[in-house]
Amino acid sequence: FSHLPYLLKMERVLQDEMMMDVFNPVQHNSSNVMPQMISEATVPLLILTSLLVIIWNCGTKPSVPGPSFWIGVGPLLSYIRFLWTGIGNASNYYNEKYGDIVRVWINGEETLIISRSSAAYYVMKHGHYVSRFGSKHGLQCLGMNENGIIFNNNPSSWKQIRTFFMKALTGPGLQRALAVSVESTKNHLNSFDEVTNFNTHVDVLKLMRLITLDIANKLFLRVSLQEKEIVSKIKNYFEAWQVLILKPSPFFKFARLYKKYEAYVQDLQHSIEDLVQKKQQKLSEDEILEENIDFASDLIFAQGRGDLTAENVQQCLLEMLIAGPDTMSVTLFYMLMLVAQHPDIEQKIMEEIHAITGESEIQNSDLQEFRILENFINESMRYQPVVDFIMRKALKDDVIDGYYVKKGTNIILNLGHMHKFELFPKPNEFSLDNFEKTVSLFF
Repeated sequence: FSHLPYLLKMERVLQDEMMMDVFNPVQHNSSNVMPQMISEATVPLLILTSLLVIIWNCGTKPSVPGPSFWIGVGPLLSYIRFLWTGIGNASNYYNEKYGDIVRVWINGEETLIISRSSAAYYVMKHGHYVSRFGSKHGLQCLGMNENGIIFNNNPSSWKQIRTFFMKALTGPGLQRALAVSVESTKNHLNSFDEVTNFNTHVDVLKLMRLITLDIANKLFLRVSLQEKEIVSKIKNYFEAWQVLILKPSPFFKFARLYKKYEAYVQDLQHSIEDLVQKKQQKLSEDEILEENIDFASDLIFAQGRGDLTAENVQQCLLEMLIAGPDTMSVTLFYMLMLVAQHPDIEQKIMEEIHAITGESEIQNSDLQEFRILENFINESMRYQPVVDFIMRKALKDDVIDGYYVKKGTNIILNLGHMHKFELFPKPNEFSLDNFEKTVSLFF
């Protein structure tokens, strides 16, 4: 309604012009009479229409900031940026340019990039954002399309499979994790030769991958395996994942473009299939079941009941085993790097450990006491995240922080960017001060 004075003024001007035409001594022919009558009739309609447009615009939801559509060029350029620079870099670019909630397009699909804590919290806490998104052909090639838990885009299947992961990662399995981790770390530290090159340099990342795979095997599978071989195949699988996750359908029409990555995936899948068969054989030979049924056994029994398929079992076990050698191992590598770069923090951690445990081994009951160590772990993952974004899809129409989100919209939660600009007193520094107090209402 701020435009109302202008509209009224415009009406008076138009009326004055019509009155001048009426009193103009110049004779009007028949061809001028009809336009004059139309003009007189449409002036009120024009004013009414303008008022309705203004009211409508005031009542609609604000549009999400982002690049212009511009006859389809905008969606094409934003998709190219994601393919060329990667999801994390592209998300950071758009958040820095347009703000903490941005609308872009990926493969022609409208996508929101969110780095605002309140909006990210809302998405993570509501069940109609449990679905993932990605290239259908890419997910099929990876074995993740409507399967597993990481990128399963079938909500009902995801919810069913999630129960097996939750059971494995809580309760007795979690209680065993500390002892298994200590044992595995000691064993691998006593075998430094396996990760030391001819220059006596230790491949720390490889060491972390071997340790985490061994821990995952002892907790979730419990069969003998070739660690180095599996670690190498997992590394290749993740390379394929990064390449294929957003590729358009035409990419998969040219075998030479993706066959190498398909071979990487199948190589690991065949190894997992062999491990499942080995586990099945072991279960059939055991006269008495182990007291704590592990993750693999739980999956195999569910397959026997008809609750899961063989493909479900293999993909779930694959995803459980790859989580350690990739994300966890790289996280530990970054932590060791940060310790080396900050000897004062290392000293504080060691003093806390000695003060709590003395000369004894660390126990589960000690873990709640490690305040400095916990701050260090949280700050390491904030400052140097391995996976700094989460991908979701809206399963129904919704409103996020005042912005309308239609069903089918892709969502990228850019947590890495959010943690560098929100919530923390020293967001651009590696500092334990960032976790000295409760971070925020949302996280």
